[in-house]
Amino acid sequence: MSLFSFNKHRDEIPKNKQIQDIELSKITPNKFQPRRQFSEESIKELAQTLDKEGLLQPIVVRENEYGYEIIAGERRFRAAQSLGWEKIPAIVNNMNDDQAASLALIENLQRENLNPIDEAKAYKNLMKLNNLTQTQLAKNMGKSQSYVANKLRLLKLTPKVQSYLASGEISARHGRVLVGLSERDQSRMVDEILDNNLNVKETEEIAKDVDGYFKKKDQVKSEKRTRVARRMPKDLKVQINTIKQAVKLAKDSGIKVRVQENNDPDDYRITIELKRK
Repeated sequence: MSLFSFNKHRDEIPKNKQIQDIELSKITPNKFQPRRQFSEESIKELAQTLDKEGLLQPIVVRENEYGYEIIAGERRFRAAQSLGWEKIPAIVNNMNDDQAASLALIENLQRENLNPIDEAKAYKNLMKLNNLTQTQLAKNMGKSQSYVANKLRLLKLTPKVQSYLASGEISARHGRVLVGLSERDQSRMVDEILDNNLNVKETEEIAKDVDGYFKKKDQVKSEKRTRVARRMPKDLKVQINTIKQAVKLAKDSGIKVRVQENNDPDDYRITIELKRK
């Protein structure tokens, strides 16, 4: 079944498929659900709307050996659960696995803001389920081919980088810059982006010569440590070592210790925070 014919099919629910009130306890989530993370805040907001206005659109389910499985409307189902509803209006539409998976993917892509990785996986699965090219998928989804291609490229990133994309800690544009880098460089770069709040332009500049950037950075750190060692009076070094030994003893005794050391040769500081566990 093509995606085009499926989109057409989804609006042609047979007349005998009437809305039923189904017990929530008999309904299970969609195993093809592309969304891996549900915002508790969005569920709470939707629950408030349901509580005030009721369910304006029934969920769609199909029968299975346990009762019913959600095809579309899992957020509505979760919101109803949070309100303690016993039943929920639903349309029973017994699709096969490919149809159910396609509808779940389309439902999420069209109605909710998926994170870049879940969106990319949804496109990939739709292409596989409906035997589509990127161009065909883009046309049927109302997107440009370049938009779909850029999303799919994010799946080439390492799991570490994908996790930061999924959580929103870095942007899809950051991710596209990192796609062509090695696994090691992707890891170093994503740490640098997060540690220094790099924008996309800054990330692009570093990505042109990752090894050169980090080599220069390491040299600067080494030179700074050398300057500190040379400028610091011998008796001060002894005192600092004594302090560090005291910190170690505190840690060994079960005290939570946090140490911040400023190695600026012109303004050396060491800050110690003690907290009992």
